[in-house]
Amino acid sequence: MTSKIIKNRKGRENEVRDTQVHDSKRGRGRPVVFDRAVALHAAMKLFWERGYEGTSFDELISAMGISASSFYNSFGSKEALYCEATRTYLEWAGQWFFAILHDPSIDTRSAFARLFEATAEEFTRGDHPPGCMISLAGTHCAPGMQSIRDMMAEHRAFSEGAMADRMRKGVASGDIPRDTDCDMLAAYYSAVARGLAVQARDGASREKLSEIGRLAMRAWPAAGKVGESAVASVANRPGHE
Repeated sequence: MTSKIIKNRKGRENEVRDTQVHDSKRGRGRPVVFDRAVALHAAMKLFWERGYEGTSFDELISAMGISASSFYNSFGSKEALYCEATRTYLEWAGQWFFAILHDPSIDTRSAFARLFEATAEEFTRGDHPPGCMISLAGTHCAPGMQSIRDMMAEHRAFSEGAMADRMRKGVASGDIPRDTDCDMLAAYYSAVARGLAVQARDGASREKLSEIGRLAMRAWPAAGKVGESAVASVANRPGHE
């Protein structure tokens, strides 16, 4: 967290941190003090576990440990909180996802193999709900929640696009066959990852998810085909013996 220094009228310095102070409209007692980051994290886990529509307002403020007035003063609305909680989740998940995907020390295939291993681990950790907050969110929404549906679809498309970009980089570096349909292969692996989220929610073990990931890697285009095609091309040139 960042902090800033302010000076009071006497010139003394006071440190003001990110912890939020809110006046409760329900009474005239002392201001209600809460850690905004902790409250946001609690909301994220509740949304992750129950979804947007499955989480009531009363459940939110109870999990966050704040009053209704503090909720509205700090977060504005349930939808605004959900958007912020989603960004918080993406910041967390993006750390391991992109670190593996863009690791310069490994080739493209190794990056995706490690990505599936990490996915199996992250989806089955005991300190947060199983699966993925993004993979299944917003797929069943009331008509009035179209904005939520669209937002989650955009997040899923972004991660799939990141996979495709990494594959195109692999094509450029020569560790993926040039004729590989990167968009389709990324769509396939994105679908597998979402399936792992469903399996995790249904109670599948980490080892089962890992094995599914290993099976999915069998669909990876064989690098040897590039060399074989090149050899055949040279062998068919006029004058080659």
